[in-house]
Amino acid sequence: MITEVKPTLMIRDVHASDRPRERLINQGAAALSNQELIAILLRTGTKQESVLHLANRVLTFFEQLHELKNATIEEIMSVKGIGEAKAVQLLAAVELGRRLSLQQTDEKFTVRSPKDAATFLMTDMTSLKQENFVCLFMNVKNQVIHKQTIFIGSLNASIVHPREIFREAVKRSAASIICAHNHPSGNPSPSPEDIEVTKRIQEAGHIMGIELLDHVIIGDHQFISLKEKGYM
Repeated sequence: MITEVKPTLMIRDVHASDRPRERLINQGAAALSNQELIAILLRTGTKQESVLHLANRVLTFFEQLHELKNATIEEIMSVKGIGEAKAVQLLAAVELGRRLSLQQTDEKFTVRSPKDAATFLMTDMTSLKQENFVCLFMNVKNQVIHKQTIFIGSLNASIVHPREIFREAVKRSAASIICAHNHPSGNPSPSPEDIEVTKRIQEAGHIMGIELLDHVIIGDHQFISLKEKGYM
């Protein structure tokens, strides 16, 4: 009796909307299973099985996803169908995830005063040759969850628009923000434009429910807090 051999289901045989990459694009990475995420990292399967089947065997081999974080390249390559290139891709992804996790848990800087904010920014901003307008996005514990340069160039109320700041604040689920910019001249004294920009951002913050805690101006290893100076 001849047993019929069913053809192996390849990734190209799966409906486009059900393929991991297409699902990630359309639904976001959070919608994907561990198997699908690993399949994206592996990219291709073998002649005998689809990349989804190969990803499932990787998970089965390591029993639990977190066991991958301590796996060696030799252990990953011992899975049939996983060569050096695929093992390297998996290890790189695991290491990147580990570093992101460390940043989130260990590297959040808490701002308790204008000096704390200035200290956080001073090294990067004190020697810049152009004005850089930077925002620190804070959580409810006044920890910095994100830093972003919003604008580079001479500060002008018509250019530094609150919408650019608060779009990012909403995206990051920030509870409050601190703005900062440098004066390449080394003198941190605020200009009329600095004060006008600060007031516009503060007013927008009141509307958005995201408080502007301070606007710090960085000079040559010195700073001025507009809040301490009574401008806000």
